[in-house]
Amino acid sequence: MARAAVRVSWHVATVVGARPLTGTARALTLSAPGFAGALPGQHVDLRLTAPDGYQATRAYSLARAGHDERVDLVVDEVPGGEVSPYLVHDARPGDQLEIRGPLGGYFVWHDDDPAPVLLVAGGSGVVPFLAMLRARRSAGQQPGRHAPFRLVCSVRAPGDAIEREEIDAPDPGLQARWVYTRQAPPGWPTPPGRITTADLTAPGFGPDDGTSVFVCGPTGFVEAAAGLLTGLGHPPGRVRTERFGGA
Repeated sequence: MARAAVRVSWHVATVVGARPLTGTARALTLSAPGFAGALPGQHVDLRLTAPDGYQATRAYSLARAGHDERVDLVVDEVPGGEVSPYLVHDARPGDQLEIRGPLGGYFVWHDDDPAPVLLVAGGSGVVPFLAMLRARRSAGQQPGRHAPFRLVCSVRAPGDAIEREEIDAPDPGLQARWVYTRQAPPGWPTPPGRITTADLTAPGFGPDDGTSVFVCGPTGFVEAAAGLLTGLGHPPGRVRTERFGGA
């Protein structure tokens, strides 16, 4: 017997916080009455309605999971876009918009899974991983929940690193590696370049360790990274991917 489709309702959300993260990215906190919370890795649809009735909808990963009516997003501006420029430059506390979700059940990390986790991000693809890292740090305070994490994050230049201070905060269960494709910080040990197999290889996070792998970023980045990972021997079924691009 076929299951009936579950309809996800739209919620009116109010901007209650906004702060810049980089020259093109901004963190937004929304209050969304009726929103039931989300799992790390899920996303929401966000809808804006113009005065003339025109509507534009985009999907955004959640930067925080939890069981409450708070929604945390990080939006990176897409030049010429219909939605992201408003969210990055114009949205203010008190403004209202609509969200629908949470959505997605495949690209999700569960905090009771003890398997090592390898996260591979391209640019703003780090956003769903922020939710996973924050959930892990919260779950890590509970007995028996100490899944080791390794994050490899590729960005153009140091100024494009989203929430780097939080990611680099001391955490014995997290290894973070930054890859710069165009401009590296002074004295950085490796020259700028694309992600390589060396960046994705670390003791305890290999194919034989039962590692759960998540890759998120622009389509080209995701395809290249996934190819490197499977080439290293990670089973395709354990490499979960999520990609994005301009509308």
